[in-house]
Amino acid sequence: MCGRLAVTLPNDAMAQMFSARPANDLPDVPNYNVCPTTNIHVVLNPDGQRQLVSMRWGFLPHWYDTPSSGPLLINARAETIAEKPAFREACHQRRCLIPATGFYEWTKDAKGNRLPWYIQTHDQTPFAFAGVWQDWTKADQPLRTCAIVTTAANTQMSAIHHRMPVLIAQENWGKWLGEQGFGAATLMKAAPEGDLKFHRVSPKVNSNRATGPELIEEVIEPFDEDQFDPNATSAGLL
Repeated sequence: MCGRLAVTLPNDAMAQMFSARPANDLPDVPNYNVCPTTNIHVVLNPDGQRQLVSMRWGFLPHWYDTPSSGPLLINARAETIAEKPAFREACHQRRCLIPATGFYEWTKDAKGNRLPWYIQTHDQTPFAFAGVWQDWTKADQPLRTCAIVTTAANTQMSAIHHRMPVLIAQENWGKWLGEQGFGAATLMKAAPEGDLKFHRVSPKVNSNRATGPELIEEVIEPFDEDQFDPNATSAGLL
């Protein structure tokens, strides 16, 4: 799954990377601790022109009367996204890309302490998660919301968690956004082995108030597979 992000690419560089028109209210960057319910960067193409916009991370189905009327939906399972009432329509009609520089996952040691890991591409370049979005209209102003699509982890990532976000390769951005016809469903799979790397980071990131580049710095500790629970999860996974 995916419950925390890092985004360090400047907004203008992000817009150029995705050939997207940037909105005026994009979140501040760099941000090394992007948390659920905050606004995140999202790329979509609703009218033939890619846009880089800001959306609430936490998908709100149309039947929610308030943002807290049901579970916090920050992730959507690839295996059931086309069937779940919350995501079914968005999966077919409102797919998006969610840029990031890296993301975090947690394991637990033998004492139950949460151990954070930072995951990034092998060459440390920015990437894009598969996402879905929806306008929620039960507030005074419509609220655009989104969720990150997840799938079963590949062998490498399963060392720290049994789920992982779906990463969309650059050559498939147009297909996921609906610019190149059908076939988006074939993209909802784990990243190839070796595309990602991860390292332990400071428990400071466990606080949603923590900030700064030190959050992604490596903490050198021996890696003992017997000292953590690979099935430890966070809220928001369907």
